[in-house]
Amino acid sequence: MKCNVVAVGTELLLGQIIDTNSSYIGEQLAAVGIASHLQLKVGDNLERVVEAFRLALADADAIIVCGGLGPTHDDLTRDAIANIMGVTLEHNADVAVVIEEMFARRQRRMSANNLRQALVPVGATVIPQTRGTAPGLICPVGHKVIYAMPGVPHEMHDMLSRAVLPDLLARSGEKAVIASRVLRTWGEAESALNERLDPVIAELDTVGNPTLAFLASGWEGIKVRLTAKASSEGEANQLLDVWEHKVRGHVGDVVFGVDTDTMESVVLQLLRERGSTFAVAESVTGGLVGGRITNVPGSSDVFRGGVISYASDVKFDVLGVTPGPVVSEAAAIEMASGVRRVVGSSVALALTGVAGPDEQDGKPVGTLCIGVVLEDGSTHSTTSVLPGQRDQMRQFSVITALSFLRSLLLKTPR
Repeated sequence: MKCNVVAVGTELLLGQIIDTNSSYIGEQLAAVGIASHLQLKVGDNLERVVEAFRLALADADAIIVCGGLGPTHDDLTRDAIANIMGVTLEHNADVAVVIEEMFARRQRRMSANNLRQALVPVGATVIPQTRGTAPGLICPVGHKVIYAMPGVPHEMHDMLSRAVLPDLLARSGEKAVIASRVLRTWGEAESALNERLDPVIAELDTVGNPTLAFLASGWEGIKVRLTAKASSEGEANQLLDVWEHKVRGHVGDVVFGVDTDTMESVVLQLLRERGSTFAVAESVTGGLVGGRITNVPGSSDVFRGGVISYASDVKFDVLGVTPGPVVSEAAAIEMASGVRRVVGSSVALALTGVAGPDEQDGKPVGTLCIGVVLEDGSTHSTTSVLPGQRDQMRQFSVITALSFLRSLLLKTPR
């Protein structure tokens, strides 16, 4: 089964809106084992939309279209699909009632053009809306099919999982269960991770199931996704267990979590298990670490707070850092000791560095100095030189510092 993707909207071509829908759809298709070899973007011109749909459908069993289902004159997806199907559009009274009732519930006036969304190609099946006004469509084209969904991401996500993917799998005749497991890593470049996993990849190429993919995810690290197909969920998970063990055998030192784990959630859990409390002093990251920590539900039982000591005199006056250069491991340790004292935590982490555009204290842009104080008062520090522009360097600083703390917690008994 092969399914290509088309995103409709001139705003996508102009860069006014970033097309996250196509990448999401591609990821979801891959997760259920459906191949997708082509993704297109096309502007709001009927002739070009029809041409894009025909091109995407030519070498596929199905296409998924997102966008162009709204009420305005430039929403042309319905018209283009009707053209390809060789049918007309007809008014669907049931869809019209849903649209009218939604406006009535919201106590908003409904303009007449909203009923354009109730026009359905003859022979198409409506995917009911649960979050907006424009319904989705399942449109047969001979032995192939076109799925159309709104471009609003949360509406599209709902329809994709609720109607489109189940219909695709039913048409494919697949009876298998498809399950994925994501190993979260930090500390290796994607190319180096790939090289370390070459033996596993070669073996997988021979057996064909499960499959392995790399997903570079910025300050979330690099994800290694295993996707297995089996006759039951239990068998799929057993297969994933076997291959996760093989992957960890080659790169286990950089795997910090699985599936929905994040570096911050893992660190918080390690601290929780030790009965520790936590504080952070931030300079270069300006509060990013604290933001990530407090985004984890339940973090309040571990995280006491922090100090954003961006200015040097705040480091000196509030945290007790010795006056002088502030981009050093010595300064990072003093920052960690100071915030541990001020906030009253048992463990503290500090970050100081140079995000740019200019060097500081004779240190190049990208320098990150990390300081940690553990429960017994022992101090630990390290320096990294991180890549990227200012914002990327700051983001990488967060996961690099938390990863350093994680490594200390794992090897240092309470």
